[in-house]
Amino acid sequence: MNDFIFTSESVSDGHPDKVCDQISDAIVDAYLTQDPQARTAIETVVVPNRVLVFGEVKSTVPLVRKQIDQIIRDCIREIGYEEPSFDWQTVNTEVSLNIQSPDISRGLDAGQGAGDQGIMFGYASRENEELMPTPLFFAHKFMQLLGEDRRAGRLPQLRPDGKCQFSVKYEDHKPVGTTAIVASIQHVEGISSEEVKDILLPYVKKTLPEGWYCGDDFFYVNPTGRFVQGGPESDTGLTGRKIIVDTYGGMIPHGGGAFSGKDSTKVDRSASYIARYMAKNIVASGLADRCTLQLSYAIGRADPTSFYLNTHRTGLIPEDQLIFLLRDLLDLTPRGIRKRLLLEKPIYQRTACYGHFGRKVESDGGFSWEKLDLVDELRRQLLG
Repeated sequence: MNDFIFTSESVSDGHPDKVCDQISDAIVDAYLTQDPQARTAIETVVVPNRVLVFGEVKSTVPLVRKQIDQIIRDCIREIGYEEPSFDWQTVNTEVSLNIQSPDISRGLDAGQGAGDQGIMFGYASRENEELMPTPLFFAHKFMQLLGEDRRAGRLPQLRPDGKCQFSVKYEDHKPVGTTAIVASIQHVEGISSEEVKDILLPYVKKTLPEGWYCGDDFFYVNPTGRFVQGGPESDTGLTGRKIIVDTYGGMIPHGGGAFSGKDSTKVDRSASYIARYMAKNIVASGLADRCTLQLSYAIGRADPTSFYLNTHRTGLIPEDQLIFLLRDLLDLTPRGIRKRLLLEKPIYQRTACYGHFGRKVESDGGFSWEKLDLVDELRRQLLG
């Protein structure tokens, strides 16, 4: 289909699943700060007045229980939860972190192989300045604008939990406008959905290009009529349950692996990042208008077991030639990926909200997979 409507979702930093992602990644960062070679697999669960952290760790400098407890509370405080049922000061915490299985460690220690088997995808499209699917690009931008102002104290009527959907119309595979927007945003007692809609509308219009707004009749705000009770009080949260929000909004397949809580020996994370890096550089170089990549790995083995690339009939050269170029330019072993993208730094908590892709590269190495430093080399290789 060249003409279609596609919808993607984003969620707020106070969504219960995202609370868990932030806590898990904050713990990963704390381990990497002390030991860049640390290996982590952290799972967090939140329920009313309780946070549970489980998982496996291998590190020369383990965190003590008091440090982890403080990380949990700091995350909840920064998000803004001070409800009687979920308050950063009084929430009960439980931590159970075990040593990484020696059967997993042996494959990593001996040959720097992958920390698990897995199937990972990367994608880029010439739709907007971030080369991301437009519905997800808008959804993340809207939630991020709301989140920044709420945390700065400029939106006292709103509370931390929320989610949104943007439905975008495509003509000849190019986005041209929105057909519907859904926003379910937690609010304080005593205001109506219409009042919440009035608060949100300027943020929608700030998100969209001129003329793209679907109209008031198709902007649905808190469709049940009320969203006062939210967060862990209303829904259990779990790490790694927003994998489509974290990636490409459903525009391409997903291999099933989550990111948060994992260090970069886990190819669920590192190979997904390098796949985005390759796809984005291909599109930015002008070699294709769209690009989907798939990598697969076997636990304990260093090289990918497969490499798939599809430019969706928009490529200037055959896909097999692009694969050859990329494999010649890049070391796609887990060690090579970590070195290329500097993934042993504590840069992960910031990725836990508003998507891992389509973000700005940061000076300390954050979002390094969004760099376009492969563009010139790809062009040179092609011309040479």
